[in-house]
Amino acid sequence: MPDHDPAYVSCESSYKSARLVPLARRPSYHGGMNKQEMEALAGLLKAGELSIDQFVGKLSHPGIADVGIADVGDAQVDLDRHRRCGFPEVVFSQGKTVGAIEKIFHTLVESRADVLATRMSPEQAAELKKRFPDGQYNTAGRTFRIPLATADRPAESGRVTIITAGTSDLPVAEEARETALWAGADVNLLQDVGVAGPHRLRANLHLLEGADAIIVVAGMEGALPSVVGGYVAVPIVAVPTSIGYGASFGGVAALLGMLNSCASNVTVVNIDAGFKGGYVAGLIALNAAKARSGNGA
Repeated sequence: MPDHDPAYVSCESSYKSARLVPLARRPSYHGGMNKQEMEALAGLLKAGELSIDQFVGKLSHPGIADVGIADVGDAQVDLDRHRRCGFPEVVFSQGKTVGAIEKIFHTLVESRADVLATRMSPEQAAELKKRFPDGQYNTAGRTFRIPLATADRPAESGRVTIITAGTSDLPVAEEARETALWAGADVNLLQDVGVAGPHRLRANLHLLEGADAIIVVAGMEGALPSVVGGYVAVPIVAVPTSIGYGASFGGVAALLGMLNSCASNVTVVNIDAGFKGGYVAGLIALNAAKARSGNGA
């Protein structure tokens, strides 16, 4: 195929020769414009806020800002995440400077996102609290949140219950709780009902009723999610923790135990990943709430 064929483009490689890639197969690194974005652009044209040349230019060469990405220097903030995935982008604070986090926060706040950051140190939180007085820091869970006004939050509210095997698992459970709250769920927390005292769980089974999803946080041998799974008809999100003695291998024993659960409604996230547990349970709860209200897709 000749190089000048408009249906093909030359793609440089490490070799001297170039191979031709059909335009239809070219990767789109920013995803192009979706239907809603093109309709919005057409609305601006119709309203006279864009000239025909500007309209054609944006369709032909969409920039980063046109596809829901804000370049703040230290990060490419994904402002389209909520539309695609149901929730806005979450900030992982570990390893970031306060200045970088501040720029990301400002961008998210300006886009009317409910801001959540995880793995934030007390020192980072103290500095950011000065810049964002409405921010809420959970010392145990190491989360920082700048919540939306109540009027801006979704009407649907799912239900999540979090269970910990021991009090030592609470920091991971708090990260999960803050995440599920950020996801719009009503959250109940049941602490210290591990398998060493099984009667404690049986005495509190009524607290599990009505939950759309249950998060079980446990270290040691990680048996509790299987036990809970045998009592309920909802998804169990198991979160292994690094709590335990030598042969727990920093949570690997709990992780493997949960992955081998005999309870069919148990799914597992990473070690100490309270955020992942809260996110998955929150998403399940949100979709369940939408189905109840008749607003599901």
